[in-house]
Parts: sequence; C-alpha cells; structure tokens
Amino acid sequence: MNEILKILDNENGKVSRTRIAQMLGIDKSEVDEKIEELEKQHIIVGYKTIVNWEKTDREVVDALIELKITPQRGEGFDKVARRIYKYPQVKSLFLMSGAYDLAVMIEGKTMREVALFVAQKLAPMESIMSTATHFVLKKYKEEGIVFEDDEKDTRQVITL
Repeated sequence: MNEILKILDNENGKVSRTRIAQMLGIDKSEVDEKIEELEKQHIIVGYKTIVNWEKTDREVVDALIELKITPQRGEGFDKVARRIYKYPQVKSLFLMSGAYDLAVMIEGKTMREVALFVAQKLAPMESIMSTATHFVLKKYKEEGIVFEDDEKDTRQVITL
C-alpha cells in the first residue's frame, strides 16, 4: 500500500489507477481494492486541485494566523482546534512547536474580511491568549507545485 501512496503523493493524485497498476505490475482491481481500503481507513482523506488564483479574476486573500492558546484541562489543544476548524474560512489548522501553538490558514475575499474573522471569531475565544496575522502576498510554491517557472530577466544591461 505504501507504494500506491508514494505514487499518488508524487503525482498529486492525478495518475490513473490503470497507470498505478502498470507501474507496480499488479492488476487494476487490486489497486482499486487497496485504494478503497486506504480511503476507508482515512489514510487517503481527499483529493485536491491546486489553483493559482492570481491567474483568474477571483479575488482571494490567504492569511496565516498564529495563535497562542491556554490548553483545556483534559482536552489539551484539541477542543479549541475542533471549534476553529469548523469555520468554513479555515483551510488548514496545525498544532505547532515553538513560539505559538496553532497555525491557522484562512481564506477570505478581502483583508478586511480576514481581519474581522480574526477579531470577531478567533480572538474572543476564551482559550486564545494572542493572535498574529500574516497575509500571503504572493505564492511561489504550494503543495510541491511551483506556480511560475523562472522568468527570464528582460531588463537591458547598461554599461558605462
């Protein structure tokens, strides 16, 4: 099963089951069974398309929010995390080591919308001690995908 996971991960889930079977020298039905089992066990939890929104007319603002948390007795960070990840604006949520406890990736239509989400939804939670918001200004690479190849420098050289 690990071989299938490696292929799906390296190919961003885009490779067909027939191609996986060819790569591993097994029947497609065996690949189908193994993938279904991986999905049932929640080892494979989804398939994702990565979109470079800068190349479209859709306005999207992404932000990373650092949260310092007071852990809940008997629950640790999990109770707070469950409350946070239920919001549709939250795209990713991670427990971190280091200077802050949770990293929240959110998406909004405007910087104001993101700021209001932090001010009205996250900051008032009783366990949250502090927040720090970082807006994504440009994406160079996401999930292993480079958004733009190296562009050639078209500036002219000036010598004196």
